Amino acid sequence: MLNLLGEYPSTLDAKSRVLLPAALRKQLGGAESKGFVVNRDVFSECLVLYPMEEWTRTNAQVASLNRFDPDNVEFIRRFLNGATPVELDANGRLLIPKQLMAYAQLGKDIVFTGMGDRIEIWDEALHKRALSGNVDFKSLAAKVMAGKPAKANDA
Repeated sequence: MLNLLGEYPSTLDAKSRVLLPAALRKQLGGAESKGFVVNRDVFSECLVLYPMEEWTRTNAQVASLNRFDPDNVEFIRRFLNGATPVELDANGRLLIPKQLMAYAQLGKDIVFTGMGDRIEIWDEALHKRALSGNVDFKSLAAKVMAGKPAKANDA
């Protein structure tokens, strides 16, 4: 199971290509050779880069939804719209599709953020704005983590 961590600034070139940071490639442990799927994020104006194994798991969840429920169909349509397989080129670069770049408002300066089993791709300015928002992190942590059993090494 992947545990992708860290924030890595990078730069898009004029052809919409970006070098996947070496630190992330190292954390992928060879999973990058199987390719990725890049898609819009559901909650934020960023992109999500799914290693193929994680995309397969996520897509299985989506495929299990009841397609006779209109809400499910609408979710499936919107979630899969824009999902694009991508691979690293010989130089370790990804080609970001233009329609996804527009969605995430990607400029020249971007940030890759490890999110456990996937990677977010942000426009640098939007990333800074998202993290500087007025969020009471203590309250959010208590709400999200309340009732979760503590592991032995958490004490």
